[in-house]
Amino acid sequence: ELEAGFNKIRNDPEFWAEMRSYYNYIGRPGHLHLADRLTEHVGGANIWLKREDLTHTGSHKINSALGQILLARRLGKTEIIAQTGAGMHGVATATVCAKFNMKCTIFMGAVSPPAWNSVCKLITNSYIGGRQETGT
Repeated sequence: ELEAGFNKIRNDPEFWAEMRSYYNYIGRPGHLHLADRLTEHVGGANIWLKREDLTHTGSHKINSALGQILLARRLGKTEIIAQTGAGMHGVATATVCAKFNMKCTIFMGAVSPPAWNSVCKLITNSYIGGRQETGT
């Protein structure tokens, strides 16, 4: 079902129009920053940095999370279950689920860095309203 749904939307102009309609929400297009000192250090070539840290949730994970949730909605799904390592995918998924009022459960390994684990608990449980499970 998932593969068939993906194959149906991947070249669908309506899907991509919907995806683009949320670009402002996720912080797209990304910002570019000229790294002046690095450019000077390497001696000539302009070095540009793409600022993924400025997207909503602070990483590139929001891009795929949005696409996954839009696909899930087209498939009639109302609940998302995801796993995350250091936490950023879980945060992005929970954020997009909250945007679309979808139930969300995030699984996170018990050996994940404690600092990230605390941040994800705070965001998913307090701010976004998702549920986080540890010990996977």
